[in-house]
Amino acid sequence: MQIPAPFDYVRASTIDDALDLLARHGTESRVVAGGHSLLPMMKLRLARPECLVDINDLFELDFILRDGDQLRVGALTRHTALLESAEVARLFPIVTDAERVIADPVVRNRGTIGGSLCQADPAEDLSTVCDVLRAVAVIRGATGERSIPMSEFHRGPYETAVAQDELLCELRFPIRPRSGSAYEKVERRVGDWAVGAAGAAVSLAEDGSIDAASIGLTALGLDHIVAEAEAVLRGEQPREELFQEAGRLAAAASDPVADQRGPIDYKRHLADELTRRVLRRACARAAQTQEG
Repeated sequence: MQIPAPFDYVRASTIDDALDLLARHGTESRVVAGGHSLLPMMKLRLARPECLVDINDLFELDFILRDGDQLRVGALTRHTALLESAEVARLFPIVTDAERVIADPVVRNRGTIGGSLCQADPAEDLSTVCDVLRAVAVIRGATGERSIPMSEFHRGPYETAVAQDELLCELRFPIRPRSGSAYEKVERRVGDWAVGAAGAAVSLAEDGSIDAASIGLTALGLDHIVAEAEAVLRGEQPREELFQEAGRLAAAASDPVADQRGPIDYKRHLADELTRRVLRRACARAAQTQEG
């Protein structure tokens, strides 16, 4: 029977209250919302916080809002809300693609985007999605608010830029014209962690060439985006030969490890093939947006 180590539990009523509780209970306190990442680790005693600060009453962090040329998403927004949002699906189909393959309905109904990102698991889907979309994280602490790009948010496996006495409050996604995005994942069974996954976002110029592109890999040994593949795409007309070259560069940039999910060569093959697939879909979606 798996039982967590003893811990205290407090429930925050506001953001300031949560920050005060985190400061008061010190380095051994942890934030909990959905709990689908933290609680299993506590049961295995891989995590042993002395105090859990529950933020489920911070309704001001639960929103999806278009604000000019950006989409703002509160850190307490549940996976289900992202999956069901027509605005998210229209602007960033990569998010909808990813949410469809995250765990199961039970997890999606309670899990939050903030919890997923702050867990910083290398096989976590939304971290790659936010990297690809060039999201900006808004973090709040006792001294004020700061914003950092997602490329600086994750410091390594299970480590983020959020200090112990800070709270991730919001994600901001820049909205680009004539853009499309896609995400694809290979898993051993439905709802499992990725054997490998890839995401891509592209913007097209008026002549149909690729004006901007970003590619990210999940669970394939890449910290952030595939810069070499992105450089190959810019300024070119979308075509199969171009996608093949980007896939080759993505596979070369990956650094997977052999484990129970597959050997290194197989995972590099996934990096190649999945990169091609998401680029095809992202470019096709961008072209549809351009025509519309």
